[in-house]
Amino acid sequence: MGRYIIPEALTLDKQCIDAVKQAAVRLLAIREHSRTEIRRKLETWVGNQECIEQVLDGLEADNLLNDQRFTEMYIASRRRRWFGPLRIRGELQARGISSDLAACCLAGKESEFERSLRDAAARKFGADSAAGSAEWAKMARFLQYRGFSSGQIRRHLQAG
Repeated sequence: MGRYIIPEALTLDKQCIDAVKQAAVRLLAIREHSRTEIRRKLETWVGNQECIEQVLDGLEADNLLNDQRFTEMYIASRRRRWFGPLRIRGELQARGISSDLAACCLAGKESEFERSLRDAAARKFGADSAAGSAEWAKMARFLQYRGFSSGQIRRHLQAG
């Protein structure tokens, strides 16, 4: 915890750092956040960027803030809610996760996403396969909106 103590020579106020640290820890206690999400939230009420960055560095050093852990938990959460890899990747990018980290965490989960696609289709349309081209197109649009690739959708609809 000594990482948050700032030498007196610096202009940063210890009270500012303590307040920012408390706010960040409260946010992390609610749910995992990416570094970018925490920074955006803290910037709304703290104008001192140096203070925010120092606190975030300390939280990362203490492993309280970890973008890889956030990414893995976010992917698992969204997959359980029947979202596909394309949508999840876009949502992660909006939360400040690098495309390399997202790709690394999404790699090897193809079978899990195939299962999510089947579950999403069954939940929305039932176990029956598409009766005609209009129903097939409706299912495809829904699955595409959920973030599944056209190849995944085609395989599912042709198999069903």
